[in-house]
This record gives sequence, structure tokens and C-alpha cells, in this order.
Amino acid sequence: MSSKLRDLIKTVRSCKTAAEERSQIAKESALIRTAMKEEDLESRQRNVAKLLYIHMLGYPTQFGQMECLKLIVSPSYADKRIGYLGLMLLLDEKQEVLLLATNCIRGDIMNSNQFIVGVSLCAFGNICSTAMARDISPEIEKVISHSNPYIRKKAALCAIRVLRKVPDLTENYIPKIKALLSERNHAVILTALTLIIEICEMDSTQIIHFKKMVPQLVRILKSLTSSGYLPEHDIGGVTDPFLQVKILRLLRILGQNDPEASDAMNDILAQVSTNTDSTKNVGNAILYECVQTIMTIESENGLKVMAINILGRFLLNRDNNIRYVALNTLSRVVNTDIQAVQRHRNTIVECLKDPDVSIRCRALDLIYSLVTESNIRVLVRELLNFLLIADAQFKSELVAKLCIVTEKYAPNKRWQIDTILRVMSIAGNFIPDEVPSNLIQLISSTPELSSYAVQKLYLALKQDITQQPLTQVGLWCIGEYGDLLVADKSQLPKDEDGLSLNVSEQAVIDIIDLIFRHATTTQATRQYSLTSLAKLSSRFSQSSLQRIKTMIDNYKQNINLELQQRACEYSTLFDFDKKASILDRMPPIEKQEESPHIGNKNIPTQTPPQQHYQQQQQQQPQQQQSSQFGSILDGLDSPTQSSVNSGNNKQGGNAMSLLEDIFGSAPIPTSNGNNMNNNMNNNMNNNYGMGGMGMMNNNMGGMMNNNNNNNNNNNNKSQASALLDIMGDLQLTPTPPPQQQQQQPQQALSPTNQTSVLQPVPQPLTFLVYQKHGLNISYECSKPQPNNLSLTNINMVITNTGSSPITNFSLQAAVPKYLKIQLLAPSSTVIPPNNSGEVTQVSKVLNSQQGQKPILLRLKLDFQINGQPFSDVPDTPLPSLF
Repeated sequence: MSSKLRDLIKTVRSCKTAAEERSQIAKESALIRTAMKEEDLESRQRNVAKLLYIHMLGYPTQFGQMECLKLIVSPSYADKRIGYLGLMLLLDEKQEVLLLATNCIRGDIMNSNQFIVGVSLCAFGNICSTAMARDISPEIEKVISHSNPYIRKKAALCAIRVLRKVPDLTENYIPKIKALLSERNHAVILTALTLIIEICEMDSTQIIHFKKMVPQLVRILKSLTSSGYLPEHDIGGVTDPFLQVKILRLLRILGQNDPEASDAMNDILAQVSTNTDSTKNVGNAILYECVQTIMTIESENGLKVMAINILGRFLLNRDNNIRYVALNTLSRVVNTDIQAVQRHRNTIVECLKDPDVSIRCRALDLIYSLVTESNIRVLVRELLNFLLIADAQFKSELVAKLCIVTEKYAPNKRWQIDTILRVMSIAGNFIPDEVPSNLIQLISSTPELSSYAVQKLYLALKQDITQQPLTQVGLWCIGEYGDLLVADKSQLPKDEDGLSLNVSEQAVIDIIDLIFRHATTTQATRQYSLTSLAKLSSRFSQSSLQRIKTMIDNYKQNINLELQQRACEYSTLFDFDKKASILDRMPPIEKQEESPHIGNKNIPTQTPPQQHYQQQQQQQPQQQQSSQFGSILDGLDSPTQSSVNSGNNKQGGNAMSLLEDIFGSAPIPTSNGNNMNNNMNNNMNNNYGMGGMGMMNNNMGGMMNNNNNNNNNNNNKSQASALLDIMGDLQLTPTPPPQQQQQQPQQALSPTNQTSVLQPVPQPLTFLVYQKHGLNISYECSKPQPNNLSLTNINMVITNTGSSPITNFSLQAAVPKYLKIQLLAPSSTVIPPNNSGEVTQVSKVLNSQQGQKPILLRLKLDFQINGQPFSDVPDTPLPSLF
């Protein structure tokens, strides 16, 4: 056995292998056990010291716990010091052995030797349990008023541990804490401030007890800032920075939402901000705490501007930690005074070039918050330059933010088109799903920019066809406005803003053929290509018609069923007399309306055509198995997909059969030309995403019905039936009489045809149902029909309190079998950060057992934050009155 701890350390360090070390430790542990059994009093202290070293190496030492208790019972200070040290390292508050030490600690706290009191208080503050806190709290209250400042400061720290374990004892300590602030000893004041802050953070109702201390705290802080050189407290030329930081933190807590207390702090905060040296790290620590206090309390505007300017100086510091802290703080206070932050815009933009990835990330978040209508061009240009060199982990978030600010603050539509195209050409594969559809809607609704847009897209496709979203938008525009692309630009109308680009028909077909054959082209893009060729067949001359038909025919035997179906349908269209009318240019696509209460301009969402097709294909087998519209069978096995038919959304919210949306029924006769245009708008838009013969037949039937009335109805049905032979045994839904048509929307979500008994109508109600990961979902519930209380409208309002946008947001809902639900499409799949915008999604629920069973929605949420996927399945019951 080694005689001294030093010998054991040398022996262990001389071991060549881990096995040799384990062997040596095992031998030493065995010898220590033997000495414990022999009650060797002389070696007890040395053996516990060795056990502490063995414990530090990671070996088991539980057998020495009782030896620690024997040492603290000893009257010798040397034994107590080793015993309490072993007690803190070898035991914790969960050990039952600790109960045996309670009486000993109580006695040592009241000992006349200050050093014995000190080590006992130190051990108590580290391993105190709830039961021990209740037992020894009276002794702590006594020694906290001890005449010795060394004991008072340790007692104040022990009081923190006591209040954490037993918050009910707070009232016992408040009177004694106030006396500690009158001390001249800085250590006692520092521990008293720590205790006050802990009490305020644990229970905010206790803050009122310390409000009267604000003038006293201001005097202490003023004396620290104006005092001369004090060698015992000076650190880097600053007098006791630890105490200054602690006072500023407590002032921030006491001054929050209190104008009177804040007014008493303004002068001293201004003095600290101007007199503190910022060239040293201790000065920067005080300034940072001062800035946080100024921005939290009800301070003056001039003081807030000064605080933001201090953060601006931090951005010029070479230390990355200080720059990160400045960017992080500016991101939190930018909404307080955005004009003051704008003054440091150039410095913030320079941070995008920093090699530190964390600095670039925080600068990116801050720049997004600084964008306004006046600086949109400058900041977007900088963000585009950063996008060129950004890492892949940044591109998804950066592209989403660029699209949001471009939509929100674009000075004109041409600049908006140019910017979105630039983003798509740089990082098109990272853009959110709704951006291509929004760009198509923008181009469609701006006829004066149609020629300009199609030429810009043609040039973009000549440079790069690997960005699939950009390629899809380009193919859509070429199909719609191919005649403008190849037209003589000198003959364009004056309102057409073109590029005077001369393009031949063969060059356009060549680039589509190149897209077909390119290795990176997806099946969805090839579907766009086929539809674009079909459109061009009615826009190009007869010399190009044969090549177009040949290219389409090449896909009639393609292994991909969707491409094969499109090719067959489009090839059949060449034999129809009405082909030119069917493939005519689409009317302007209307932007989806936002809810009236949305104050910010969010990105309007239009479900991408391919996504539209996939959603309807998922709905088709469900609808064939169940005749109940929108019913949920079991749990989340059959989630309700969002309805994406924009035409249905605009007709007063009335529900229509989903089978009609998928296959297309015989159109309703009408003499209103606007209805015909809306029908064409909806179905032709879906042709790009679906290409199904049912949708094409819907277009044909709509136009023929309006032109030829009843005589041509039979011809339409026969032609449609011939076309549907390709699809199999699908039947066209017969057109119901006009009276029945008017009743259908009301019956879609109605359990019976009988009039419900009038009952009190519940008032509209708004409440929060989900709050997690920064995602908040609220329900706005109402009863739209007083005579049908079984129908409930639920407007889901989704917001994002986080600092990063939520992308790829998807919400599905499931209900029990006695409920029926219709879930419309969300207004966007990107939720802006910092509550800067809302996303809404409307649902209608029909309760077949109204008044007997409540409405319960089980949501399935999928979304991404900074590229990290999140998924959750919360239950969201409605109040019983609904």
C-alpha cells in the first residue's frame, strides 16, 4: 500500500497500459478496504484522499462513503475538510447515507470556527436535498446575518439552494436579503444580488418586494462607475465588472413593464454606456448587459438608439464571439427601432462574407428582417450574390426568404419576374413547391409582360435545363406564349414589353427535344414538355406540326403510364376539329384570395399542377370505397387531403363531389360567358398537372355546351365516350336538372334533407390548439347556417414565432366515423418567421350526432425548419358548444 497520495499518483502515471492501471487501482482499493475494516484512524484521512483521486480516474469508490461521514464528525478541521470534500464528490442528494450527515452539518454551521462553518456551508450548498433544506433552513437564516462577511456570502449562496428545493420558504428570506445590499463588501452584495435574481425568476410575483431597491441599486452602480482605481476590485481597468453585470441584470428584471422604475435607471444606463471602455473584453461584457437592459425596460428612444449603436460597434470587432452576440441581439431588437438598425446595414451585409458559418447564418436572418420597399433592390442583390457562394445547407432557407421578400416588397412586376427567375436559375432545385405556380400566375395575370417573360425563360433554358422548377415554368410559358416567342417583335402591340429576340419555331422545338433527352429531366418535367408540345401545335405553323406530332407519338408506348396516357390523348386531339379552341390560351389565373384578417402580404399559394395530380390520385381510391364525402375511416390511415380545386373554393365554399374533380362530369349548361371562362381556366390549368382524358373532356364539353346548347349535348357525350375508351369503363356523370344542381352543394355536407330544429347559435370562438417548435395553430370556429348547427366552419390560422421560416408545411386531418370533413388547401406552404405573416387553411366539419358527441380533429403535421424535418400528430378537440 502506498504511504502517501503522491506515491499513488506516481504509480498510476507510470503504468504503461490500461490493464496495468486497473490492476494497480484494484490492489490499492483492496488495501484501503482492509484499513477501513481495521479502523485505522491515522490513515483514514489519507485513504479518503486516495479514494477521491481514484474517483477522479473513473473507478468505483462507493465503499468509502461511510469513511467521509466519520471524518466530518471529527473535531479536527483537517479531517472535516477532507470529509466534506469526499461528501460532495462521492455522494449526491439522492443517497440515503446523506441523511446521517444532517445533524453534523447543522452543528458545524453554528460552529465558532469560521473555516469549519465555511466548509459545511459549501457542502450543504452542493448536496442539499429537499428534506435537508427544510431541516437546516433555520440555521441558514441565522448565519445569513452573521457578523463575518465570509460566512454571510456563503450563507446567501446556500439560501439559493434552499429556495430551489423548497420555494415556500421565500418569504422567510426577503427581509434578510434587503439588509445584505447595505454591505460594503462586494462579495456579499454579489451573492445577495444573485439570490434576488433567483427569487424573481422562480416567482415573478415577488418582484414587487424589490421594486423599492431600484434607487439603492442605481447608487451602487454609480459608485462603481465613478470610483477611481481600486486594486482589490480592478479587472482590466474596470472596477468589479462582475458586480456591475449582476446589478444591470437585476435592473432589467425590475424595470420591465414599469415606466417609473425605468425612468430612475435611464441616467445611470446612459452613463455606463458612454463611460465604459469597449477596447477590452470586460468592458464589452458590461456594455452588452447594459444594451440588454436598455432594450428590455421602458427606456427613452435616444437611449435605445445608443444601445443599437453599441451593437453596431460590436460588429466591427475582430472577435467572432462578440460579433455573433451583436447579430443575435440585433435580430431580437430589430422590430423595436428598425431605422436605427438600418444605419448599420452595410456592416451587417459584410458579415455574409465572414468565414464563420454561424456569423453568416445570423447575418442572413437579420438582413431578412431589414428588407423594406425602399431597400429591396440593394439587399436582394446582396442576397443573390451570397446565394452564388452559399453552402447547400443555407440555400433552402435563403431561397425561401428571397421569394417571400420579393413577393412582399417588389417595386414592380417586371423586377419581380426577373428576381424570381434569377433565384430559380441559381438554386432552382431548392425553391419551395409553390413558387413555380406563383410565378406562372404572375405571368398569366400580366399580359403586358408575357412576351418579355417567355423570352427571358427561353434564354434561361438555353443556358441551363438542369433546374427542374425553372424548366417546368419555362415549358409552361413556351406552351402558352410560343406564338409571342417566335413572332416578329416589330409587330407586337405597344403594350407588349419584349426583348426583341428573334427565335425560330425549330429552335423552340429543339430545346424541348433536348429537355426530353436530358439525363436530369424528371418525369414531371417530361409531362410539362408533352403538354407544351400539344399547345404549340395550335400556335406554330403547319411546317412544324408534323415534327411535333412525331415527338408526341414517340411517347405513346413509353414505360411510364402517365407519359403514355398524355401522348395518346394529345395525339388523339390532332383529329378533333375543336383542337384550336381546346388548346387556346388560358385566361388569366386568379390569385388565391387571402383571409380578410391577414395584414401582411404572404406568398399566394397555388398548388403545383403535379402535386394537384398526385393529391387527386390519392383521393380517387378513397372516394371509390366510400360514398360519404370527405369521411375519415380509421385514425390516420386515410388522411383527408387538401382540396385543390380553386374553382370550387370560389363558389361560396359549397362542396362538390370529388369524383367530378377527378374524372370530370358533363358540364352544367349556362349562358354566362364568365362561367365558361372560369371553367376553362380551372381545367386547362389542371391539364398541365394531370393530362387526364376526363379533364380534357370537361373542357370540350364546357365549350360545346355553351356554343351549341342542347342539340350538341349528345354529340359531346358520344365524342367524350369515344375518348374515354382509352381510360377503360369510366362513365360520365350525367348532368342533373338545374333544381337538383342548386341542391347538390347544400346536400354534400348535410346528413338529411330535413330542416333542423332551430337552436341557439354559438358565437364565433378563437382559441389556440397547438404550440410547438415555434409553430402556433389557432382555430376560428363558427356556425355558418343557423338552421343547420351540425355544420361547423373551422378557419385554421398558422403562425411562426421562430426566427427561421417553416417550409414544406403540410396539414392533414382525420375525424371519427360520425364526422365528415372537407379540408381546403392552405394559403401557403411557407410560414414566415417572427410572426411576420399568417397561413390559413379552411375546413368544414359535419357532425351527424350534433349535441351528442363532440368534434375531434386529429392533425398530421409535417414541416421543415432549416432543412430539418419535423412531424407531429396532435389531437385538437373543439369546445362542447360546437
